[in-house]
Amino acid sequence: MDNQIIQPSILAQRIILIIVLCILIIGVTILGIYWHRVSDPYVQEVLSLPGDVTKGNAIFQINCAGCHGLGADINVGPSLQDIPRRKSKVGIIYQVISGKTPPMPKFQPNSQEMADLLTYLEQL
Repeated sequence: MDNQIIQPSILAQRIILIIVLCILIIGVTILGIYWHRVSDPYVQEVLSLPGDVTKGNAIFQINCAGCHGLGADINVGPSLQDIPRRKSKVGIIYQVISGKTPPMPKFQPNSQEMADLLTYLEQL
């Protein structure tokens, strides 16, 4: 009789342990991906450069406004208003350069152009 009372408790503890381990593994994986991205020399250089809003606006108008609208407020692509609240600087950089979200093309600005574009997007 005592065995039946103890077994559900042990089972519950094992389930909780498995859940905690899964959460820990997921957290470590996400942290590893983030640190890998942050350690990218291109990203480090972009983040170290001061950006120019005016130049960033010009880069945006030439390369991005066709899909995101002149005011980055929506056209074909999503609105970029308040984008810094939805994505980190590193996330924005990878979104721009990856080309992994069709129909957005892969865009490879040099480090200064990316810093300028990032500065422009942060002020939207």
